[in-house]
Amino acid sequence: MIRNKMKEYRARYGMKQEDLAKLTGVRRETIGNLEKGRYNPSLVLAWNIAKAFHASIEDVFTVEDEP
Repeated sequence: MIRNKMKEYRARYGMKQEDLAKLTGVRRETIGNLEKGRYNPSLVLAWNIAKAFHASIEDVFTVEDEP
């Protein structure tokens, strides 16, 4: 399972979901669904999200083993 710190990073940068969506070229609903863990981002989208936060992919996303 992939966990993310997108909401935490958005708060740090004072971004709304819509702001991040515009920066990464996706819909606001996509950002919301990613934050809630409803699905995992593609590698390109994860890269673009991390880039928007001036962070590495590993800083924003972590992989956890499923039981």
